Amino acid sequence: MKLYKIILLNLVIILAASTIATAQVGLKKVGQSTMNFLLVNVSPRAAALGETFIAVGEGAESIFFNPAGIVESPSRFDFKMCDTRWIADINYMADAIVWNAGNMGSFGLSVLWVDYGTINGTSLITEAESSMYPLGYKDDGALDDVGAIAIGLTYGRAISDRFLIGGNLRYVEHNLGSNTFTTGETIENKAVKLVFDAGVKYYTGLKSLRFGMAIRNFSSNLKREKVYEPLPLLFTMGAAMDVFQVFPALRNDKNELMLAFDFLHPNNYTERANFGLEYVFMKSIAFRGGYQTNHDIASWSCGLGLATGFSGYKILFDYSYSEFEVFQNVNRFSIGVAF
Repeated sequence: MKLYKIILLNLVIILAASTIATAQVGLKKVGQSTMNFLLVNVSPRAAALGETFIAVGEGAESIFFNPAGIVESPSRFDFKMCDTRWIADINYMADAIVWNAGNMGSFGLSVLWVDYGTINGTSLITEAESSMYPLGYKDDGALDDVGAIAIGLTYGRAISDRFLIGGNLRYVEHNLGSNTFTTGETIENKAVKLVFDAGVKYYTGLKSLRFGMAIRNFSSNLKREKVYEPLPLLFTMGAAMDVFQVFPALRNDKNELMLAFDFLHPNNYTERANFGLEYVFMKSIAFRGGYQTNHDIASWSCGLGLATGFSGYKILFDYSYSEFEVFQNVNRFSIGVAF
C-alpha cells in the first residue's frame, strides 16, 4: 500500500512541476522534439473518444497509452491489430499481445511501424552544375530506407484490488534516408533509442470512478549532427466513470455510458484537455464520440465498435473517424481477439 502511494505522489509532483515551468515560459514549444511519430494514436477506440484513454484502456490496446491497463486484460491472451491511415499518405500499423499470467502479473509485446510512402531524396550541387539545376539541388529519386519502428516489452501488476501499475521498455528506430554531399560523402540519417513508459491506474471505490496517470517516451536526448533534441515526452492524467451508475433508474448490467476526461502536458506544446463519451448497448455495440482542445488540426471524432463471440473466442472490431483541418481526415481500423 505504501509503495503505490509513493509512486502516485511522485507522478503528481513531476506533473505539477512541469506544468508550473511551462506556465512561466508561456510558449507553445512547437518544433522542439524529434521522433514525433511516437505521439500518433494508433487505436481507433481511443481516437473516437478524443484520445481520452489513460483511465479507460485495458488489455493489449492500453500498451500504447497506459501500460497499467494490461492487468485488466479480459482473457488469458488478448491480441489487437490496428491500422491508421494518417495524413500525407502515411500509414501506421501496430500489433500488441498481452498474456495474463495471474499472480505473476501480465506481460505484453508490441510492434509499431510507420510507412511514409514514396519520398524523393535531394542533394546539393556544385557551382559547375548550377546551370543544369536552376533550383539549386538535384533530385536523387525515391529513397528506399525511410521509415520508423518501435518494439516494446510491457509488464503490469495489480498492487491491490484498486491499484495497478505497468511499464514499457521500447526499442525505437527512425530512418530518414541518407545525405550525399558535394564532396561525395554519404551520411545515413538513422537514429536509435531506448524509450520508457510508465503508468498507474487507481479505482476509488466510488462506483466505477477511476483515475489514471502515465508518462510516455521518457529517454535521453537524441543527437543529430551537432544538435541534441528531446523526444516527445508526454505526461497525462485522466478519469473515467460509468454515468449510468450515478442514476439508479438507468442502471443496467448490459448497457453502459462512460464519460472520460484526460489532461495532457507535452514537452512540445501547451497543455491540452480531451473529452470522450462511449455508449455500449447489450455489451456488443459501442457508439463513441470525443473532442480534443487546444489542437492545431484535430478537433472532434467519432466511431463505433462491435463485439462478438466464436468458438470460445471474443472478437472485436473498431473504427474511428477524426476530423482534421488543412489535411485529409483520418480513418483508423482494428481487429482484436481474446481467448
